[in-house]
Amino acid sequence: MTDPKKSDEAPESAVEPDALAAALAEVERLQDARLRAAADLENFRKRTAKEMEDARAVARESLLKALLPVFDNLERAIQSAQMSTDVRAINDGLVLVQRQFLDVLGSEGIARVATVGEPFNPLVHEAIQQVECSDRKPGTIVAEVQPGYVQGDRLMRPASVVVAKAKVN
Repeated sequence: MTDPKKSDEAPESAVEPDALAAALAEVERLQDARLRAAADLENFRKRTAKEMEDARAVARESLLKALLPVFDNLERAIQSAQMSTDVRAINDGLVLVQRQFLDVLGSEGIARVATVGEPFNPLVHEAIQQVECSDRKPGTIVAEVQPGYVQGDRLMRPASVVVAKAKVN
């Protein structure tokens, strides 16, 4: 007697030519779809990179347009200083330019880091010196050497500061 299982099964080498052709066509279709998807992804990456660079350029342009009047006023102040002997007027002009500059920074969300009298914070301050100080609590900032700036929560530049330390007897 023959095994009923074996008689119902087709031999492995007897794959129908139509099924093989259909499978090969499906493989080709899937490879083509994969290549298109990869090309689409690469095009998306390039387009996104260009859009990001364009956005950066627009932001830079906006900031530069806001700073140009400050620069113009600084040039006028320098020209006035070269012709004037009135130190007070020169100082007043420079203070106005500085205020205008700080206003532009503020409009861009950039703020100066608080320093003198504040406790030292390594997240926004860079200690460049320590001095013995009996009238200040150790760890308190006693002088600012270079201002620091933040934009929102992002540190643009730490403030360089001098920090009080306990007086040694």
